[in-house]
Amino acid sequence: MKLNPLNLIDFYKSGHVFQYPAGTEKVYSNFTPRSDRLAPVLRTGPAAFDGKVVFFGLQGFILDILVDAFNSEFFQLPKAKAVARYRRRMDNALGPGAVPVDHIEALHNLGFLPLHIKALPEGSLVDIKVPPFTVTETLPQFFWLTNYIETVLSNANWKPMTVATLAYQYRRLLEAYCDMTGGDRLFIDWQAHDFSARGMSGPEDAARSGSGHLLSFTGTDTVNAIDYLEDYYGANSDTEMVGGSIPATEHSVMSMGGQLDEIGTFRRLITETYPGGLVSIVSDTWDFWQVITEYSSTLKSEILARTPNALGQAKVVFRPDSGDPVLILTGYLDAELVVGADGQPARTADGHYTVRDGNALITDAERRGAVQCLWDIFGGTETAKGFKVLNERVGLIYGDSITLQRADAIMQRLVAKGFASTNVVLGVGSYSYQFITRDSFGMAMKATAGVVGGELRELSKDPKTDGGTKKSAVGLLRVEREGEHYVLHDRQTAEQEAGGLLQTVFKDGELLRRQSLADIRTRLRNGG
Repeated sequence: MKLNPLNLIDFYKSGHVFQYPAGTEKVYSNFTPRSDRLAPVLRTGPAAFDGKVVFFGLQGFILDILVDAFNSEFFQLPKAKAVARYRRRMDNALGPGAVPVDHIEALHNLGFLPLHIKALPEGSLVDIKVPPFTVTETLPQFFWLTNYIETVLSNANWKPMTVATLAYQYRRLLEAYCDMTGGDRLFIDWQAHDFSARGMSGPEDAARSGSGHLLSFTGTDTVNAIDYLEDYYGANSDTEMVGGSIPATEHSVMSMGGQLDEIGTFRRLITETYPGGLVSIVSDTWDFWQVITEYSSTLKSEILARTPNALGQAKVVFRPDSGDPVLILTGYLDAELVVGADGQPARTADGHYTVRDGNALITDAERRGAVQCLWDIFGGTETAKGFKVLNERVGLIYGDSITLQRADAIMQRLVAKGFASTNVVLGVGSYSYQFITRDSFGMAMKATAGVVGGELRELSKDPKTDGGTKKSAVGLLRVEREGEHYVLHDRQTAEQEAGGLLQTVFKDGELLRRQSLADIRTRLRNGG
């Protein structure tokens, strides 16, 4: 789809140029995460939300929309065609002549976007209610442009920032439990794997949000997120690990060989198709517990005999894909089961256990969970802190309906059962990265200052019918770093606004400060 950038608006934006007071020369706006009230983050535990949002995505938006789209679909078109396209859309929707086009013709005559965007470095961990960037115009007659781009600026920026923030929260959680159990920190780069692409709102959304995931991890199945980072963030997959994955099956592959010879499909995959290196095999097409106990035991010698790749890896990763991920991976705690006279979990005559809540019957494999089942067959090692780590030839990944809350529960149970947190990989999908909105962190673009007839006017918004979330800053803004926090100073003079940490990144049609993926990752890993 070719995007006409002038049409990336709500219709009401088209009339605002005529609604501002006569003599308006400037509109000064900011983009701010205003609240975490609706954010799906952890509120307690070793990785409770730290009140910070990852700033990411502006550079991609600038290059994609403000530079490429405006140049190819507006400025480089003949003026008559460019203006006629806009006039037709407004006339058809709002009525003939409802939106005069003199200001559009003037913009085309100028030949570039007279906007000035100042921002913090991407990868910064920005405190709630602190704007990571501001926008204004550079020529008085184009004051209307600042908030004209609000719609596209918002819908192109809130999602990458929100996903980058949630991915960062996943990393904080996994790092906390890794340190607690003595696991291998290098494993964390791959421990949260992006499975979200198919659940996103189109390929552009998948690329932008998938790029946010890759600030904190390298594991991804969203191929075009890597393309996006190479195109807009100077990444180079030939010289750095931007993102990667491993060969993996799906249910169509597993079911094609038939249920009666499912173990034959497993054997063929691990000995013929992928006799070495890494391979992930979806394992719940029919009976996951049969796969994780009987099949893995029968195929143990073949799994252990697989050839390591250049990095010394020869792992078969079993992938359950349905059920409760907490229980599938980690099983039940003894306290959740009905106990006998000896105080131990009681078994029925046919060998089942009874769950206290609801009296459901479960098998011994379900009680132990997938990690324990593989440990009982393949064994492994212990960390310096005494937590068990599965044999390096087997692993587990779960990628259905993972949330931060479920990830935390999985980690808690692994610890309770004496296993290192690094025994599992979590496939983070659209349940985490699409089940969110602009309101998850209350992101909004609002005007806080303007100039009318040469006079600076401080603008603000503080609805009495709101609880304070929508209360805006006032006037010109400056952001400074104080300790571990970014702090907003409003009601600034022009001289004060010119200082601070918000620095020019875009002006008069040009991106003036390029930031690389490597720089952004480093900044984020170092605390933003």
